[in-house]
Amino acid sequence: MLPFHDTFATSADGLRLHARGIGPLDAAVLPVLCLPGLTRTAQDFDVIAQALAGDPQTPRRVVAVDYRGRGGSDFDPNPANYTVPMETTDVLALAGASGISRAIWLGTSRGGLISIVIAATRPELVAGIILNDIGPELDIKGLMKIKGYLAPLVTPQTWGEAAHGLQRLFGSVFPALTDNDWMAWAQRAFRQDANGKLIRTYDPALAQTFDGISPETPPTPLWELFDQMVQVPLLSIRGELSDLLSRACVAEMKRRRPDMETCDVPLQGHAPLLADAPTIERIKAFCRKCDGAGGF
Repeated sequence: MLPFHDTFATSADGLRLHARGIGPLDAAVLPVLCLPGLTRTAQDFDVIAQALAGDPQTPRRVVAVDYRGRGGSDFDPNPANYTVPMETTDVLALAGASGISRAIWLGTSRGGLISIVIAATRPELVAGIILNDIGPELDIKGLMKIKGYLAPLVTPQTWGEAAHGLQRLFGSVFPALTDNDWMAWAQRAFRQDANGKLIRTYDPALAQTFDGISPETPPTPLWELFDQMVQVPLLSIRGELSDLLSRACVAEMKRRRPDMETCDVPLQGHAPLLADAPTIERIKAFCRKCDGAGGF
């Protein structure tokens, strides 16, 4: 196993931000910049990061970020700042601190939305985008499910309770996960404080970001931004059981971008864990394609 190293940056409003990197700094191929989902952290990418950094033919650098309010980054005293525009500035600060000037962007869920925004506003930074279970238009049923599990919940007292709680929430869309898989998920979703108490790895105030979302007031689709990415190589990954990214949305993305690659992950929902061998190989192949397109 290759070692990870930490990078820190300061946000425009003074928060300490964290990123987790692995792989050779002088790799002769494009780096990969990983952006997690709404409540997720850089550790979600540990498996795919190890696979990319340790590839015997084309080892590459991988950097995964923690937005404000997640993982190793400071929580924001003003929850109104937990927005895609503000988190986009966090990502740019961490990319700069990590010395990344151009990369393949791997965005899970919210991270994919941020990747789309950056491709439209800072295209020189983007050599390719992997959208993990996200698209320009989101299924409101999936959004309301996310809103539901962001509501205040009882904090588990033990690691076993944490793992079982996650299985109750997500077992229907991840039916193939083992007990060890659920425990590993719990250890990414929670951490112990100084007294040994389990706490979530995200600021519970993130729930406020969904206050304005309802079946009557869904988020504005991002098709206009998607259509601006005409020169950006794209790979869309969708969980077979996803309730957030619909097959219809992927079909419309493909209609607008016939060159977009697609990959379905069986027996996984929102969002695929990017830890199975076939998906890892598709990501590796896409990264090599971006290298060959003159992105480096």
